[in-house]
Amino acid sequence: MSLSDLPKSDWSLNDFEVGKPLGKGKFGRVYLAREKRTKFIVALKVLFKSELRKNRVEHQLRREIEIQSHLDHDNILRLYGWFHDETRIYLILEFAPKGELYGVLTKLGKFDEKVAANYILQLSCALQHCHQNNVIHRDIKPENLLIGGKPGHTDWDVLKIADFGWSVHAPSNRRKTMCGTLDYLPPEMVVGKEHDDKVGN
Repeated sequence: MSLSDLPKSDWSLNDFEVGKPLGKGKFGRVYLAREKRTKFIVALKVLFKSELRKNRVEHQLRREIEIQSHLDHDNILRLYGWFHDETRIYLILEFAPKGELYGVLTKLGKFDEKVAANYILQLSCALQHCHQNNVIHRDIKPENLLIGGKPGHTDWDVLKIADFGWSVHAPSNRRKTMCGTLDYLPPEMVVGKEHDDKVGN
């Protein structure tokens, strides 16, 4: 049995054993967690409602949940569901045991050609899936690419696109909003030109 077999409406914090922190973001933290009944390991992203309201990003979170929960691809981090209490919102996410690509790269210094090619292929496949579903991620960077293991393949790392906070569903494929991470912004976005999925990723 996996976590996806559970009725989403039944989830609450009481259903999880919460472990060590995995990371910290602007509006909350991510923790390693285990669903008590199935023993399924997940990453639990905990966001504070007060911070979301203060920064006026509730609509952004709703969009993130809507988009990520509908994308089904091996190279896109799964969003299994979400729930909330009086003060916090919890996203139940797939756990990627090797963490951020940025951290792996920093530790190694560089990737050899075969490893780099493997990651680029996986990223390309994930982006193609996004584009087929009219989704523009708009914040692709090493910090938002996670590395998970593939069961039975210890030498094969699976790249996962994560953090769909800046993503948008754009059937027209054209946007003008400047968003994402400053260090990674494309020139078209910086100067305020209309852009599509080619620069939005």
